[in-house]
Amino acid sequence: MRKKIIKRCVIGFLILLLLSVIVIAVYIATYRNPEHKKLEQAGIVEKQADVNGVQYNYAEGPDNGQPLVLLHAQLLDWYTYSKVLPALSEHFHVYAIDYPGHGKTVCPDDFTMNADNIGGSLDTFIREVVGEPVFISGNSSGGLLTTWLAANDPEMIMAAVLEDPPLFSSEYPEIKETIAYRSFTTSEKAVNEGYDNDFLMYWVNNSTAFFENYVGKGAQPAIKAMISYYRLFHRDEELELAFMPASVQEMLRGLDMYDPKFGAAFYEGTWNEGFDHAEALQKIECPVLLIQADTSFMEDGTLNGAMSEKMANKAMSLLQDGQYVRVQAGHVTNLEIPEEYTAILTDFFLNAGMQSNH
Repeated sequence: MRKKIIKRCVIGFLILLLLSVIVIAVYIATYRNPEHKKLEQAGIVEKQADVNGVQYNYAEGPDNGQPLVLLHAQLLDWYTYSKVLPALSEHFHVYAIDYPGHGKTVCPDDFTMNADNIGGSLDTFIREVVGEPVFISGNSSGGLLTTWLAANDPEMIMAAVLEDPPLFSSEYPEIKETIAYRSFTTSEKAVNEGYDNDFLMYWVNNSTAFFENYVGKGAQPAIKAMISYYRLFHRDEELELAFMPASVQEMLRGLDMYDPKFGAAFYEGTWNEGFDHAEALQKIECPVLLIQADTSFMEDGTLNGAMSEKMANKAMSLLQDGQYVRVQAGHVTNLEIPEEYTAILTDFFLNAGMQSNH
């Protein structure tokens, strides 16, 4: 009798386990990010535009105010702004852009991945697609491009927000003492060794420590399996995975479309050729808000963040009309503290717009 009970329990457990696996598999295969519906309800539409041979992909909202251009962080795409676009679109005419090397924007094979070339291309996008002066905000590398645009085309940039940009820290030789340099190393190796046209899997295979820190021990093989399984049902679609932090989810989505030549240019030092951060900051005439997120130093002295406090202070000393705010959040502030981020941007840009009208 006891053996029969144990046997039934084991069978029951196996059936329950099988059903759980089936439910999880179906969920992974059919998962849709809940932000999609919110974007649709807000009138945010994904569009494409050809600008001097670059096929730009971007999201545009309804015309509810002054144009606001948003430039995502490196490795990501425009969708990282999905949590804040509906609220921002209530006050502005939003344009969230996949800049070269990212998302579904397609560049010519010989497109040079550096600030001058990408910045110049984005400047043409603003002039030809948006067609009027803009507010602009950029995160991380998007913040560097925002700095470039504000410095080089004051006629088209009314005010700018720099979202935790790696000012000075992404220039040589300082870049070698940053945690971001490890990511650039992976990009450089992929470009030179080859990555079988699948940089996402290449990156996942070389990022065990990342997954242990941000998802949990043993997460790497599970995530690889989820990616492979999702791709079976969603060929040629953006990667959307559940069961993980939003920042990791968006990074994996972005990496699936990322061109590692972008990161390799940082590793090689060519990305900043002709773009001196200090000189650019001094040239900016419009109001600028610098947002700094969490930053620290590791035991070996490696900078774990976009900027040290010393670097942020240096940036502020160079700006003609600068404001500063420190937030308790990770690097992608628009994703981690969306409500606070939205309030900060809305207040700053609306005030900047009022001042420019006087």
